[in-house]
Amino acid sequence: MKFVKIFILPFFLLLSACTDNDKEIDANENPEQISISFFSALYNDRDINKAAAVCVPQLSRIILSYRYARGVGRHLFNMSYDHVDIKTEDTGVKVRQLFKNKATITIYFDGMYQNERIKDIKRLSLIQKDGRWYIDKILKDPF
Repeated sequence: MKFVKIFILPFFLLLSACTDNDKEIDANENPEQISISFFSALYNDRDINKAAAVCVPQLSRIILSYRYARGVGRHLFNMSYDHVDIKTEDTGVKVRQLFKNKATITIYFDGMYQNERIKDIKRLSLIQKDGRWYIDKILKDPF
């Protein structure tokens, strides 16, 4: 019985500690959900591997070169957050229907950084290859 307490119990505790944060982003999702999951992986989960997995190889190499999610957010997107809520615009579906293999998604950020509320907007270009959506480009800020 002591064997069960010493070896088996910690194993079950380790399994129960695993959450959805460890789950990979499904590239078969719609482009809006992939965009939200990408930024959530960077800013809320702090996992650059998870974020880079849904990017084209060139963008993925750039993201992974930073080594830390905070570096990607600060240098690549010029945004820093302690925690952020991420949403897409409602018209993203119309854009996706217009171009079957390409989508431009606008993402809205509303979060906190060092006890200050920060709102921002970013745009991504996604492409579809073999039925899976990948982030192709980070578009210039139109505002």
